[in-house]
Amino acid sequence: MRRRTVITTAAAGLALSACSVPPPRRPDPAPDPAPGMPISTARRALLMQILAHPDDDLYFMNPDTRRVLDTGTPLVCVYLTAGEADGLNKVPGRPRPAPDKAAYSSARHQGLRQAYATLLGLEKFTPWQISVAELGDGHLAEVNTLAAGGRRVELVFIDTAMHTTRHRLGLPSLWHDRRLTLRTVVAEGSPLERPGAYTYDGLVDVLVGLLERHRPTVVHTLDPDPDIQHSTEAVRRRDSEQPGYSDHADHTAAACFAWAAMIRWVARSTRDGGQVPGFAVTSFRGYYNRHWPKNLPPTVLAEKAAHLVPYGGSPDWDCGNPSGCGDYNVGGDRPLTNRKGWVRSTRHRYPGVRAVVTTGPGGRLDAYAVVGLRLVRWREEEPAGGVWGPPVDLGGGPLAPALGSATAGDGTLLLFGLRFAGPRGHGAADEREIVLLAQSAPGSGFLAWRGLGNPSPGRDDGRRIGVPVAVTAPDGRTHLFVRNAEKGLSTRVREADRTWGEWRDLGGGEVQDGLSVVVDGTGRVHVHAAGHHAVHHWTQDAPGSELTARTQIDAGPVPGDAPTGLPAADGSVDLFYRAQARAVTTAVRDGVATDLVGFDGYGELAAAGPSLLGRTAGGQLQVLTGTRLSRRTRGPVALDGATLRLDDGRPVVVGLGQDALPFAWRP
Repeated sequence: MRRRTVITTAAAGLALSACSVPPPRRPDPAPDPAPGMPISTARRALLMQILAHPDDDLYFMNPDTRRVLDTGTPLVCVYLTAGEADGLNKVPGRPRPAPDKAAYSSARHQGLRQAYATLLGLEKFTPWQISVAELGDGHLAEVNTLAAGGRRVELVFIDTAMHTTRHRLGLPSLWHDRRLTLRTVVAEGSPLERPGAYTYDGLVDVLVGLLERHRPTVVHTLDPDPDIQHSTEAVRRRDSEQPGYSDHADHTAAACFAWAAMIRWVARSTRDGGQVPGFAVTSFRGYYNRHWPKNLPPTVLAEKAAHLVPYGGSPDWDCGNPSGCGDYNVGGDRPLTNRKGWVRSTRHRYPGVRAVVTTGPGGRLDAYAVVGLRLVRWREEEPAGGVWGPPVDLGGGPLAPALGSATAGDGTLLLFGLRFAGPRGHGAADEREIVLLAQSAPGSGFLAWRGLGNPSPGRDDGRRIGVPVAVTAPDGRTHLFVRNAEKGLSTRVREADRTWGEWRDLGGGEVQDGLSVVVDGTGRVHVHAAGHHAVHHWTQDAPGSELTARTQIDAGPVPGDAPTGLPAADGSVDLFYRAQARAVTTAVRDGVATDLVGFDGYGELAAAGPSLLGRTAGGQLQVLTGTRLSRRTRGPVALDGATLRLDDGRPVVVGLGQDALPFAWRP
């Protein structure tokens, strides 16, 4: 049965749920464009973040941002709104100030300067270079730049009006209506002399211009498709969420504009035979964090929250900005004491594997990953050499960053992706679909991309699906799983003769994305996922039968992150996961939960054979094999979704670095 009612109110339209009309269904994804495009390989690592408000990066993207920044990688942050809200820079316990939107926007800009100076290891009032940049077609933006010791941060303030109520135009309205013109806000003290205005295409083109100018290798965005979340009007307003969804409406619109700009950038770059830009994408959940167990342990949380302190600032500081020294609403310890708990988690919208790794010709590894929104393959030049040959474009874009994979019963490789089927806003198509790229024969080339549809049909529900995962059972059937719009589990099965069944809802309780799928020693398929209070489990009564939801696994603590399963020697499945707000790793074996001593850290885990992959509290990769612990201390910082596999019985970790190039680490 449906667990919710479709929203059809006018308020839902402002919340972006009704911002598009889906086109007729088609059986296959249109080439975008066809495989075989040249891919840029000459690149300098740079991180660009496209955000709605000042502080979105500090609340939702750290510690990922800091890990990249600490390597010396330049950072460019693009803030689409002025963050002026109601103009009230309130100090708890003090008289309510008079509203002043220009001053409040300026104070938030100053807070960002204080925060990023601190992140660079400098004194928080370090002077910045403040200038005006020409962004094309007459658009201007204030740019703040700080460079020190070979490190560089650039803040670009687009400063469109912020969405605050259903009656005020903002980014959501601009995404919805192509005819709209949205004014900008000039912050007090800004070198800009007058406000400007943006249309839908004008904003997308400005973002494309910034992408082309800076040519980032990693792009951080917010969540373009937040979970459906029903709350009373009073609770929704108190939580600052849009009607029916677990995020601020500006976050959703900013993420949609970012994805539209990246898609347009790739299309323009590849026009007339040009190269695909070499960049990877990470999208982050926003107010979603309010509704699920928190996943940052105390040491990581303390460091993340500490960087919000200089952003919040204080009216007692002498920062040199007459309009204010930060966003006083979130100053001091308020990020930690706020009941919403946004700062207590950092979650990726598309969790899972970034690099699918297989053994290619001559024992060399093949690595498949999404770069430039398209599927790309690299091959090791020598077995176990760790040096990769040139990238080969396999098309299929625009794709979300995480991939699913399985080896079919006939030995062919199956690669699954989540495809953006047209996020163009203003009434145009805005669908998502699961797509498949399959080998024609083992070790051979690939067939054309095939669309597998969506387990949650409809223009709204279809955007809320998760990342595909898959496994092939001993009977030759490949099971594909996706978190659906209802936050449950859906499946579609490929028979041994390569025919596909229909999508089927497996029921069960609400879970987070980041599904673990394994086959036990008896041939039964198991799926595990993190719920609100326990790990949820789906499996078969016997090999070859249909999967059904089982009793929740509550032997251990509440999971903070997705679990990973590992077939045990006795035919059962061992589970490993990070517990809610704890650094230790929980192992559940035979219904008994224990802590893995010495494998503390945070984030998702991966398992292969006797080895377990995770991160330390400092973000380093670590592998535990039996009692032996190895940590990776050199090389590029690893983006989320690194892969662990066994190569001749020994663990090897493959992932993407901040340069959007693959690395191989053999502990």
